Amino acid sequence: MDKYNVRATIRNVSFLSTLITTTKDGKKRPSIRFWRIFTIVLVHLLFVLSYRVDVQILEGDISASRILGFHLADAFMSLQVFLATHEIHVNLLIGSLSILAFYIIFGGRGFCSWVCPYSLISEIAEKIHENLRAKKIVKPRVFDTKWRYAFTILFLALSFASSSLVFEIFNVVGIFSRFIIYGYFHAIWLVVAMLVVEIFFSRRAWCRYVCPVGATYSLLAKPNAIKVSWDKEKCDHCLVCTDVCLVPHVLFMTKKGAKTDDSKKLFRIAGADCTLCGRCIDVCHQDALKFDNGFKKLI
Repeated sequence: MDKYNVRATIRNVSFLSTLITTTKDGKKRPSIRFWRIFTIVLVHLLFVLSYRVDVQILEGDISASRILGFHLADAFMSLQVFLATHEIHVNLLIGSLSILAFYIIFGGRGFCSWVCPYSLISEIAEKIHENLRAKKIVKPRVFDTKWRYAFTILFLALSFASSSLVFEIFNVVGIFSRFIIYGYFHAIWLVVAMLVVEIFFSRRAWCRYVCPVGATYSLLAKPNAIKVSWDKEKCDHCLVCTDVCLVPHVLFMTKKGAKTDDSKKLFRIAGADCTLCGRCIDVCHQDALKFDNGFKKLI
């Protein structure tokens, strides 16, 4: 993808071409999207190796696992277990606190773009949706992203009332992760059904409006050391970044005339919904957007 010379965006080029980016001096290099896919595949390759050939580096699945014997657990799943059983399980507590500490420091909803396996196939479904939209076969439908929090409360209440992990029955993230690791089981058709909804009804509906896992991690976004930063002086307000963004409201300051602090040149994207996917960076022809490492300010 050559964003400098042809103003290509993720929407109007082929999916494969977005895995390579062309620099200003004409050199080819892997895009941020490539590295995200690489990370997702690597994580699940380690899961598969553990299950298939007993290479015990990363065992389990995306919901609960062990890395070199150390427990890790999805925070929302652990909260469900607590509400369903009314007991605190030590391994789950250690695992969830470890994961929470990691994402508080490094990325909040970064899980959604860099680890979650469903996000990968959802991006493919998104590309199909955009192709159909260009041909006017489907219409764009946008809802309030706060619906995720309503679903989060609903599933937690159901876990408490039923003493079971109700969300895990419908959790396409966990289902798809287990499908990759262990092979076919009937629940995979829930994933297929969700992809059909995203192709024909609403782009990236699960990630934007439903997923309690993403909603949980979004609550950790404020203190993150890693964020996307925006350089006001470089930006020409073309809005290509908001066009490709999963949650474009977090880039409100890129709109011409948006109210910003006139004394500042650089702004860190503070929105809790940002998944750190880097799509805005991949398409910004002015290089006004980049990842900002907050650790440098602490050294």
